[in-house]
Parts: sequence; C-alpha cells; structure tokens
Amino acid sequence: MPASVYWIWLSQLNISPKARSAVLREFGTAEEAFCSAEGSFRGKKGISAQEAEILEERSLMGAEEALTQCEKQGIRVLTQAELDYPERLRQIYAPPAVLYVKGTLPALDLIPVVSVIGTRHASPYGEKMGEKLAYEISRHGGTVVSLLSSGVDEAAACGALRAGRGCIGVLGTPHDRCRIPIAQDILQSGALISEYPPGRECMRHFFRERNRIAAGISDGVVVVEAPEKSGTRLFVRDAVEQGKDIFAVPGNADAENAAGTLALLKEGAKLVTCGRDVMEEYLYRYPGQICLDLEEAADEQLPEKQTEAESKPETQAESARSLPAPAEDRAPQKNLNIRSQLEKLTEDQLKIIMAIDPSSTHIDDITERTELSTARVLAQLTVLEIKGFVRREAGRRFALNITVEK
Repeated sequence: MPASVYWIWLSQLNISPKARSAVLREFGTAEEAFCSAEGSFRGKKGISAQEAEILEERSLMGAEEALTQCEKQGIRVLTQAELDYPERLRQIYAPPAVLYVKGTLPALDLIPVVSVIGTRHASPYGEKMGEKLAYEISRHGGTVVSLLSSGVDEAAACGALRAGRGCIGVLGTPHDRCRIPIAQDILQSGALISEYPPGRECMRHFFRERNRIAAGISDGVVVVEAPEKSGTRLFVRDAVEQGKDIFAVPGNADAENAAGTLALLKEGAKLVTCGRDVMEEYLYRYPGQICLDLEEAADEQLPEKQTEAESKPETQAESARSLPAPAEDRAPQKNLNIRSQLEKLTEDQLKIIMAIDPSSTHIDDITERTELSTARVLAQLTVLEIKGFVRREAGRRFALNITVEK
C-alpha cells in the first residue's frame, strides 16, 4: 500500500485542519496514525470526541479511489512528509496534511510570492487596479497568488497571466469540483492547489480554510479593494497572524469598497499604487530575482524578433515618429488596411485585432471569437498594446487604435 493512501485518508476525513495537525503532531505520519492501536485518538488535545470517532473508523476505501482519480486527472499528491512540501507553509497554524497540485508548482520557498486579493463585488477601479498590480508584480519578478473568486481576485489572475509568468490559484473545492473558467488557463503556466482530494463533498467552510494556505505560501498580501466587513478582512487577519507583510491600495474616502483598505492603512498597512511599490520590499530578500525596471522587463517579454530594418539605428526625429502615443492621448489611425501589416503581426495577433469591435470589446468576447486560450489572448494583447495597435479600457475591455478594413 503506497504511503500516499494514508495521507489521502487523513485529508478526506470530515474533521478540522486543527484536528489533522493534532494527529500528525501525535503520531508523526498519517500511516502511523492509521496503524495505531484502537482508541488512540480519544482524549488527545485538539481532537474532539466526534472527530476521534471519525478517525477510529479507519477505512481506506475512499482514499484508494481518490488516489486512482488523482492519477487519472493528473493531480500530484504532495504530503507533509515530502522534502518539496513548502517549508513556509509547514510553519503556519494547522498546515494542510496534503496539497493536491495540478500544473507546475514552483519552489515557493525560493521566490517572492504575493497574494493579490479583494472584494467579489469590485468596481471598475478595483478590477483595473487588481489586474494592474498583479501584472506589474509578475513583470518585476514576483509570483502572484489568487483565490480566483470573481471581482478583484479574477482580475489579478488575468494580470498575472498577461505578464506571462504564471499564477498560483488556491481552490476552495476539490479539483474535480472546480468550475472556474480561468483555472484552465492558469494550468498552462502555473499551478492550482487544493487541500481536498477528488470526490470530497464541498463544504462552505472550505473557502474560509483556503485563506490560511494562500497567505501561508505568500511573503505578503496586497488588498486592492474591500468593504469594512468582508471575507478579505478575514484573509488579512490570517496573514497578520502568520507574520506576513500587508499592503493596501487607497480608494475614495466615501466609497464603500474602499472602507476596508482605508482601515488597513490606518492600522499600519503599507500604501501601494503599483507593483514596484510591493516588490521593492523584497529586493534584498531575493537578490537577483527582482527587476524594478519595467521597460527592461518589457523588452524581455516581447516574443518577436526584430527584422533587420527594425533594428537599424534611428534619428531622434524618426524614433519619436515611430513611438505610439500615450493611451489616453492616442487617436485611432485612419484607413489602415490590415493586410499591409501581415508581415509584422502573427496569426494570433491578427485574429485578436479582427475580433475587436470598432468601439471596444470585453476580453471574454475576444477569447470566444478567436478560440484562443485566455492566457494566450492576454499575452498577445500585451504585445499589441506595446506596439500601439490596441489600448486598454476600464472593465477589462480593449479598443483598437487603428481602423481595420474587415
């Protein structure tokens, strides 16, 4: 019997994270706990009488089926007994006995990791800032953690994907119960983690419990927008208890969605308005991993090679004429036949341009029309934005800076 079966057994029981930690503290491993003498769980500190009875049932049937499903679904079972279980997570209160991982999980103890969170009912400003902060944090060398809820969390995941560096999504459900569209895009360059095995029945408290994991794998937490009483404030409380850095984005003093962030600023959170503000805090903790020059990072991000003509030196006047105007001042160019740009744009970029309406188009509609993944669309939109073909607007919409003959 593989040792992972015993860990899955412990993780799928309907007991609290505190009780699981008590079991491991008492017995060392899940296998030792399972094989302990009858009655071993009764009267132990941190384990209620009801939880002791659940533990005493000692059935591996569900665990064996869950292990089979993990193998079928490409889920890695990462237990506390393994060396690459994140050490920073191991140190929190009631760490998960098992992390169920899909995708590629980086070595979290060796890189700067930041959670970007906020209200589900985000304003256009909240969504814009969530995406902007996550994008910039990623471009500066950080790894973004998102809870993937609608609103700020989803916008942050999109920003991280747009930067092309991946994202870590922390689920409040087992993987097979996840119905979040962007989750599949995250798997292309990042990871999804859950502490619940496939087949586990979902409980409301799962979403509260995942906070300690997201905070636990992070160096700091950026709160973009949150009312005074919200789940975001509960997340921050967990992060503070774990000794994490807290950052907050200011909002309008009379806005309900800014009440929570303004309260955090009064309580000592660091005020930030961009990703650089956040990553400066970790510059010396992670030497060589953080680049504070976004222009340099942007050069590294461009996927296309310059042609010989493009690489020739320009005069100052020619260079000025070739640069796109700032987004807020940029007027659409007239009568540009898209065919004249075929040599400069990739097939994906052309698809994206043709999918954008003359007014503006939401990112979800662009993705649907092009039949490309969200991550791919976001990456190519970044290139098109840098080149001046498109501009970003509020509400995750994009507009053309050119007139296209369709």
